[in-house]
Amino acid sequence: MNSQFKKGALELIVLLIIKKDDQYGYSLVQNISRHMSIAEGTVYPLLRRLVKNGELTTYYQPSTEGPARKYYRITDQGIQRLADLLQEWQLFSDTVEIFIKESDIND
Repeated sequence: MNSQFKKGALELIVLLIIKKDDQYGYSLVQNISRHMSIAEGTVYPLLRRLVKNGELTTYYQPSTEGPARKYYRITDQGIQRLADLLQEWQLFSDTVEIFIKESDIND
């Protein structure tokens, strides 16, 4: 999969996953990796930015497998950001679909 496509959609994907269930960093990477390859190092800077912007908040949860894990939870601001991104994504994908149909690529 094209890395620029992934980069553009990663914030949307992260917010979608965390909205469903709070996540710690590694679990988030594993969730994303179920459907596309991603480097662990690309997720953490995004998580830090989303926390800094107020779209995510963090808390620590004890772990039986080592130190406490830092979990990420979506905020009301994050839910609004997700709604905005979903709207932008739909507009973008609809526009791309128009160009694909106009190109007669399947004919």
